[in-house]
Amino acid sequence: MKRYEHGLVLGKFYPPHAGHHHLVRTAQDRCERLTVLVCAASVESIPLADRVAWMREVHPDVTVVGAVDDTHMDVNDPAVWDAHMAVFTAAVPERVDAVFTSEAYGEELGRRFGADSVLVDPDRTLFPVSGTAVRADPADCWDFLQPPVRAGLACRVVVLGAESTGTTTLARALAAHYRARGGVWARTGYVAEYGREYSEEKLAALRARWPGAAWEDVTFTTDDFPLIAATQNDREEAAARAGSPVLFCDTDSFATTVWHERYVGGRNPLVEEIADRVDHDLWLLTDHEGVAFEDDGLRDGEELRPWMTDRFRAELTRTGRRFIEMTGPPEARLTAAVAAVDELLATAWDFAAPLPEKR
Repeated sequence: MKRYEHGLVLGKFYPPHAGHHHLVRTAQDRCERLTVLVCAASVESIPLADRVAWMREVHPDVTVVGAVDDTHMDVNDPAVWDAHMAVFTAAVPERVDAVFTSEAYGEELGRRFGADSVLVDPDRTLFPVSGTAVRADPADCWDFLQPPVRAGLACRVVVLGAESTGTTTLARALAAHYRARGGVWARTGYVAEYGREYSEEKLAALRARWPGAAWEDVTFTTDDFPLIAATQNDREEAAARAGSPVLFCDTDSFATTVWHERYVGGRNPLVEEIADRVDHDLWLLTDHEGVAFEDDGLRDGEELRPWMTDRFRAELTRTGRRFIEMTGPPEARLTAAVAAVDELLATAWDFAAPLPEKR
């Protein structure tokens, strides 16, 4: 089997899926060097930078570059081909010895590069998936997606609220509800509140020095909260990579900004910057009304619950985050939350159509 010095794979990767990765790996096996060119149109709703990052992570041993290509595809129009080739050669100026595609236009693409054209699994028999299919129903194609793509597409739902308002109960119940649907949903993730784990560790460390220490003896500084927020983000990212199309989080780094106010006072810009690194789709704010306060040894703010509920509501509103308030008994809250999440899942993946193609 002929080997090549420099191979090229190009496509929209909108989004990348198993068929794309098979194409890249096949090309990599036959080339000394391989370049992957990600071409995105401005109208598309997954940023070019995300697609390039995903491909680089999955294929660390190849060169991945990106380019904006706002010309529609018409394989029978030489002027259209010229416009595309101007984009391709600007992004990949060095000589190309072989182009690898799964498309009928691969022969013309190779001719224009002065390179061999290698066709790989054009009938998609090994991986029966396409970008069109993924965009139409990501959940149905979830197993064809790599972890970074799953993390980028997963719907992230945050349950947050004041102390002892049922956030953990609701988040766990939601995860269990969607796992029970089976199939890909059986992997639905739940991310616990890292701030609670961190608090337990602080109390344990204090008791190691002073056995009689209680929760009210624990103190926080502003420097504690960036660590809490960043660790929350890291654990959420890991869960999103391994989970189903929906992820449930018992608080998040955004909520940490309000907890900073609660324990330290004022705002911490670093915590807020960390909170803005992660995109979430829906917040469920648990109301304190009708929920008995339970002191589990790490709580001491029953009288602050109304203030915290108001602060969460105000900050969610100020920052333009989509949220719903959860009221009533636990059963009613779960029913309302499931309805809200189902509505989210029905509309979350409204991908912009790619530019038209004529073949």
